[in-house]
Amino acid sequence: MKKSDLKFIPEYFDRYIALVDDHVNLIDALKKGETIFENCSKALIEHQDYRYEPHKWTPKALLQHIIDTERIFAYRALSLARLEPKALLGFDENDYANNSNANQRNIEDLLQEFRLVRQSTTLLFESFDKTMLYTTGISSGIKISTLAIGFVIIGHAKHHLNVLNERYFA
Repeated sequence: MKKSDLKFIPEYFDRYIALVDDHVNLIDALKKGETIFENCSKALIEHQDYRYEPHKWTPKALLQHIIDTERIFAYRALSLARLEPKALLGFDENDYANNSNANQRNIEDLLQEFRLVRQSTTLLFESFDKTMLYTTGISSGIKISTLAIGFVIIGHAKHHLNVLNERYFA
């Protein structure tokens, strides 16, 4: 399925979905995204502890944030696909970052973890049929579909890759 198959684009998450090409297939984009950080892995290693402002995240913390967020959104997609009737809670990305120990981790391990999490996400979305992908629910107070979550996952990683290139590696 493609972004053009979305019946609606949820507010707030539209900024991530907008970063995904209109004609790309969801599964193909998830698979391609598995290696999204490979072209900048050398820069990630060189700048892994850099902060462009005093209280901003390091590239290691940023990568951990992407991993955590993808896991949370994959859970949300699973919940919607399995017809969870309850609204899904949000999370505070700064609390997660502050409690992640990302800055004590090895950047290569974080990159490997991202690849594995993305592989898992891809397999999850491959298991969904069309009905599951169009299922909607409430997540963080916002109506969203399983399909939209897939494109949010892709766009969220792209957004942070752009941040890395603009603010950390420039």
